[in-house]
Amino acid sequence: MSIKLDHRLLYLRVIEKIKQDIDAGVYREGEKLPSEFELSKQLGVSRATLREALRILEDEKFVVRKHGVGTFISSKPPFTSGIEELFSVTDMITRAKMTPGTKVLVAEKVLATEREAERLKIEPNSPIYRIVRIRYADDTPVVYCVDKVPAHLVSNPEALTEGKSLFDSLEKEVGRRVAYAITHIEPSVSAEISSQLQTDQPLLALKQLHYDESDLPLLDSANFFRADRFDFHVVRKRV
Repeated sequence: MSIKLDHRLLYLRVIEKIKQDIDAGVYREGEKLPSEFELSKQLGVSRATLREALRILEDEKFVVRKHGVGTFISSKPPFTSGIEELFSVTDMITRAKMTPGTKVLVAEKVLATEREAERLKIEPNSPIYRIVRIRYADDTPVVYCVDKVPAHLVSNPEALTEGKSLFDSLEKEVGRRVAYAITHIEPSVSAEISSQLQTDQPLLALKQLHYDESDLPLLDSANFFRADRFDFHVVRKRV
């Protein structure tokens, strides 16, 4: 089906359409895509536009191009997400058609350090709730989460450890919705966390400060993802 009615850059539309087709099962892992001629005709774009899209998809490890043979859908981690998209871990697992689970390791009320207070815009030594959890996908541990919430926002702290999406729990308990997050991404090495996640693979840490719709900090989190299970990507364009 032609995608010309969409008004974004053509190669971005091609990228999104192919990703949607992969998610919908139109193309499966290891399957060969139609030839460039056939695919460009189906999508209603030039072969040059298609090649640019396929180049980016290859960089993002969605496809593998074999010279003289064709382009194939690559095997990829079960959890993939554009880094510009903000989903809870629960949503990410559910979107991968797996069952989310939670094990709470720590749920405590502590006094904020100067750094924590600065990030959450509260006074030093103000109480915060610190929750440490392991998140599961179909009984496999995949994410180690450390979350911090100002205590004055929470009247029922048990709501934060019910095993549901923390985003949803905060919205229900605090009445404030997580609207966006400032995120820092870095590799992480921790024997303790790797042991908890039952992996010897590298970890990918997303350290995020989440804000509500009034630009007030609501949640400070550090999530450690198994790099063999998660793939984060972003489409960047030259300006």
